[in-house]
Amino acid sequence: MRQLIMLALMIFPPLTVAQSLGSIKLPPGFSIEHWAKVDNARQMALGATDTRGGVLYVGSRRAGTVHAVRFDAAYRAGAAIRVAAGLNMPSGLAWRNGALYVGAVNRVLRYDDIDNRLDNPPAPVVVTDSLPHDTHHGWKFIAFGPDGKLYVPVGAPCNICEPGEPYASILRMNADGSGREVFARGVRNSVGFDWSPVDGTLWFTDNGRDLMGDDVPPDELNRAPRAGMHFGYPYCHGGEIADPEYGVRRKCADFEPPARKLDPHVAGLGMRFYSGTMFPAEYRNQIFIAEHGSWNRSKKIGYRVSLVRVKDGRAVSYETFASGWLQGESAWGRPADVLVLPDGSLLVADDQAGAIYRIRYGAR
Repeated sequence: MRQLIMLALMIFPPLTVAQSLGSIKLPPGFSIEHWAKVDNARQMALGATDTRGGVLYVGSRRAGTVHAVRFDAAYRAGAAIRVAAGLNMPSGLAWRNGALYVGAVNRVLRYDDIDNRLDNPPAPVVVTDSLPHDTHHGWKFIAFGPDGKLYVPVGAPCNICEPGEPYASILRMNADGSGREVFARGVRNSVGFDWSPVDGTLWFTDNGRDLMGDDVPPDELNRAPRAGMHFGYPYCHGGEIADPEYGVRRKCADFEPPARKLDPHVAGLGMRFYSGTMFPAEYRNQIFIAEHGSWNRSKKIGYRVSLVRVKDGRAVSYETFASGWLQGESAWGRPADVLVLPDGSLLVADDQAGAIYRIRYGAR
């Protein structure tokens, strides 16, 4: 059997990422390209940029590495440079005042003056090492908010349980790790968030629990205009579905309903408001979500980039923007994050294919 497989691979070699991109479907006028090769690419963070170009940082979950990708004034990417290795699931990245912050399960590390030291990275400074050590939902998506504080989620260490704080929450802290507090509760596993450029409100994705069936519960897109809100986990899912184990303890009416129900088990990860000007005006201030895709549904779903349209602070529609990573029941890639470049193009990280894609409008 092994010989037959090897023979088949010789006769029909796997498609390259660039060749596979021919299956991606986008709205008219948009195009996609393979922009950079980065092992196990998860969250992206943009470093300093100027008229000469800039630096993109990319974390990983499985690979334990952080890479940097330099790009020039024409947004042409160079080869990925490894700036950190041997870390515990360093998915989450945030850049601020010349320093790169890395979320690695129980720790947040800081690499000072990183943009100028890519070829000789500095030793990390420990911002905090007091987060839970659990690796189940322990990887992070981190970002600085408009208030200057660092937001760090702590996922539930289980599929469904009542773990107590700081689990199932989004924390925030000062840039030096001090002043830590719980910002949002009842959040099973958020791996993506951003703040509205219109009113500064936090929006975040949340992955719903498993083992309730193919179509229940929905994943969620939530809106948190203030601190202290509770979004239901583990008692209520999707704003109206009582959990079969914990639902008897609290009513769904006690909690904040989702701003938008996403499709079940799509695993919405990184999300960003579109702040650029390259795309048509109808996309400005709307939300792009990287849907990583289901892992235990009888028919796979997700594996795409979705668009949630927002009007007057409300999520009014949910639609597919880019699809094609899933072909039948076989997926050649899994979107994990999105990020808007200064020119208005949209980057998409794919941790399965080890790639960063760039989506443009009107490119020839």
